[in-house]
Amino acid sequence: MPPYPVSLPFARRLLPLSLAAALLAVPVMHAMAAAAEETVHSFRIAAAPLGQALRQFAGQAGILLSAEGGLTQGKRSAGLNATVATGQGLQQLLAGTGLVAVQLPDGSYIVRLAPTPLSADLDGEGAGLQVLAPVTVQGSGDDGYRRTSSSAASRNDTALHDTPQAVSVVSRELIRDQDMRTLADAMRYMPGVGTAAGEGNRDTAVLRGNSSTSDFYLDGMRDDVQYYRDFYNIEAVEAIKGPNALVFGHGGGGGVINRATKQPQWVDDGEATLSLGAWRNGRAAIDLQQVVKGDVAVRVNAMAENSGSFRQGVKVRRSAVNPVVAWRLSPRTTVQASYEHFRDDRVTDRGVPSYRGRPFDTDPSTFFGIAGSSPSWAYIDALGVTIEHAFAGGAVLRNRTRLADYDKLYQNAFPGPVSADGASVTVLAYNSATLRRNLFNQTDVEWTVSSGAVRHRLTAGGELGRQTTDNLRNTGYFTTLGEGVTHISLPTSHPVTDLPVTFRPSATDADNHGVADTAALYLQDQVRFSPQWQAIAGLRYERFAVDFVNRRNGARIARTDAPWSPRAALIYQPVPALSLYASVSQSFLPRAGEQLASLTPSNAVFEPERFRNVEAGVKWEATADLSASAALYRLTRSKVAVTDPNDATRAMLVDGQRSEGLELEVKGKVQPGWSIAGGYAWQRAVLTATQSATAFEGATVAHVPRHSLSLWNRYDFSPVWGAALGIIARSAVYASVSNTVALPGFARVDGAVYFKPQGNFQLQLNVENLFNRKYFASAHSNDNIAPGSPRALRMTALWRF
Repeated sequence: MPPYPVSLPFARRLLPLSLAAALLAVPVMHAMAAAAEETVHSFRIAAAPLGQALRQFAGQAGILLSAEGGLTQGKRSAGLNATVATGQGLQQLLAGTGLVAVQLPDGSYIVRLAPTPLSADLDGEGAGLQVLAPVTVQGSGDDGYRRTSSSAASRNDTALHDTPQAVSVVSRELIRDQDMRTLADAMRYMPGVGTAAGEGNRDTAVLRGNSSTSDFYLDGMRDDVQYYRDFYNIEAVEAIKGPNALVFGHGGGGGVINRATKQPQWVDDGEATLSLGAWRNGRAAIDLQQVVKGDVAVRVNAMAENSGSFRQGVKVRRSAVNPVVAWRLSPRTTVQASYEHFRDDRVTDRGVPSYRGRPFDTDPSTFFGIAGSSPSWAYIDALGVTIEHAFAGGAVLRNRTRLADYDKLYQNAFPGPVSADGASVTVLAYNSATLRRNLFNQTDVEWTVSSGAVRHRLTAGGELGRQTTDNLRNTGYFTTLGEGVTHISLPTSHPVTDLPVTFRPSATDADNHGVADTAALYLQDQVRFSPQWQAIAGLRYERFAVDFVNRRNGARIARTDAPWSPRAALIYQPVPALSLYASVSQSFLPRAGEQLASLTPSNAVFEPERFRNVEAGVKWEATADLSASAALYRLTRSKVAVTDPNDATRAMLVDGQRSEGLELEVKGKVQPGWSIAGGYAWQRAVLTATQSATAFEGATVAHVPRHSLSLWNRYDFSPVWGAALGIIARSAVYASVSNTVALPGFARVDGAVYFKPQGNFQLQLNVENLFNRKYFASAHSNDNIAPGSPRALRMTALWRF
C-alpha cells in the first residue's frame, strides 16, 4: 500500500484550542472555589469507590482535597454517616485503604500512601504538615476478581452498584490467573458478550447480538482500528453493555469494550514474567515503577512474544513498550503522559470451511490455503496526555488528548465453499491495507451541588476529534494458471499449496481516502434524592461529518449528521447492599460504517442507523467481598439500509434487528482463599425485516448462542499452594445470518496450579481444554470457521522486586 500523506491542519488547530479550553477553565472554576476551616460537619456518604467518596467528602466539608494519581483506583470506602470534624472524618473514610491524608500548610489535604515520608517531598513544603493517622479495620483490602467501580461507564469514577446498566469487568487478577492472551479469552467471562473469528486478523466482539470490530476503547478514548489487542499493560477490561452514545459517541450499538491501562501508583517496585508453552509458545514481560524526587512517578510496561500454534504454519510475533510518566505539579494538579509502541506480526488464519451445514470434518491443525502468502501486521504508535486539576468543593477538571497512528495490513489465501462431493475446496486470495491517524481531545468537568436532601453530581464535557483513513484492497491472482484466475481448487485431503499469488487491484477493489470530524457536547446529572432513590439523566449532541473520496473513480461524497443522544435511568436501593434499576439509552452508527470506509451515493442520503436499549436489573453486594448482578434487556436496531426488493437500483430503510436477553454474573470471594468469576446469558437475536437474498426476516443473528456459561474457581490451600478449575460452555450458533451452517455447542474445562515458595517468586501452570475436547470456537462466515485449541499447557514464572 502506498504511504498516503496525512494532512494535519485540523490537528494543529485542535491541540492549541483544546489546551486553551482547559487552561481557561481553571480560573473559571477557581471562582467557584471556597476554602473551609477544620470544623464539625454532618457527613452523609454512602459506600462507594474511594475516589467518588473523597469527592463527596470534599464537597460536604468545603475543603480542597486531592489524591496522587492512581492511588484510589480499585479501592472502596465503607462510607461515612456521622457528625465529626474534618480530620476525623477523613480518617474514617480512608480506613483500611492503606492511605493517609496529609494536611498542607494552606489548609488543604492530599491523600498519600501510608507511611508517608515528610522530608523534601513537596519542594520544601514538608515542614509543618499534619499526617492523619490511618485506621486499621478487618478485611482483606483485595478485591481479587471483583471490581467495584468504573471510570468509563459514566465518564467519571462511579460505583458499579450505582451504575444503571450491565457492566462486566475482567480484572488483572483474573487475566493473570488464567494467563489470558486475547480479548476473546476475556470476553468469554462477560455474559452477553461473544466473539467472531474476525477473518483471522482482528478482534471482533459480539455485544448483545451486534458484531463490531471498532467499538474498542483505551482508557475511555477511541481505539477503533482492526487488530488483535494485548494485555501486557492492562489493569482491567470492561464490557459496558447496551448503546450509550452519551458517554462514547457514535457506534457502540450493543456496547463497548474498554481497556484500562496500568498507571503509576507512586511506589518503587517491579515484576517480570516468563512464559513457555505448547507449540513453541514463548513470552516475556516486565512492569517497572519508580518515584523520582516525590513529584514524578514513572511506570514502564514492555512485552515480547514469539509463538507457534496448533494450526499448521500459523505463528505470531509481537512486541510492545509503554512508558507512562506522572507529574504532580501541585497538590491539586497532575499531568500524565504516555507513549505506546506496539507491533503484531502473524499469519492470517481463516480457519476451516463448512460441509453440509457443519464445519468440515478434519484435524483441528489442518490449514486451508497458503500460509506463506497470508501475512498480517499491525504497527501502532500512540501518544496520550492527561491533565487533571482538583478544585475546592470537590470539582475536578480533566483534559485528555490521544494521538495514534495505525498501520494495518492483512493478506490471505483462504478457503471458500467445499464441492458437493466433499473432495475439493475453493481457495481465493486478497489483501487489505489501512492507514489511520486518530486525534481526539476530551474535556470533562465534574462537580457536586447539594440542595437540601437532594445532591446533584454533574458531569459536563466536550469532545473534538479527527480520523484520517486510507484503505486499499487488492485481489489475488494465480497468474501461473492464467492472467485472470482468481480462485483455485485444492483437494480437501491436502488443502494447501505453494502456488505464487500476485496481488493487484480489480475493477471493484477499494481505494479510498476519508476524513471524519467529530465535535460533541454533553451534560449528565446523577441525582440522589435520598439514601434509597437516584436518577441519572443526560444528553449528548454530536456533529459527525465524513468527507469520503473514492480514488478508483474520483467520486467524492460528504455526509454530516448531528443527532441528540439521550440517556435516562432510575435507581432504587431499599437497603445499601441492594440496587434495582431501570434505564433507556441509545446510540447511532454513521452511514460510513464502523470502519468509516463504506460511504456510497446510495446510502449517503440516509440518516444513521439507530440502536435503542431498554434494560432493568439488580445488583447485590452479597458480602463485603462478593457481588452478583442480573440484567434483562431489549435492544432494537432500526433504520437499516437494504436493497428495495421491487427495484434493485434503490435502497430503503427497515427496522432490522431485535435482541433480548437475561444476563447473570457473580464475582469475588466466597470465603477466604476461594475466589470465583462466573456468568450466564440467555439471548435471542433475530432479524425483524428481510435484508438480502440470504438474510430473511425471522433469521437468527450469527454468533449469538441461546445459552452461554462461564465459571472459574480458584482455591488457595495455603500461602504456598493454590489451584483453579473452570468451565466454558455454549449452545450452538450459526456461522452467518443465512442460518445454513451451525457450529455445535460445547463445554470446555480449564485448570491451573499455583506455587509460591517465597514472597517474591511464583510459578503457575495453566491447562486449556483439560479433557482435549474437539470444538469450534467461532466463525467469520459459513466457510471461515475457527477450530478450538486442543489441550494446551503453559508454565509461567513471575518475579517481584
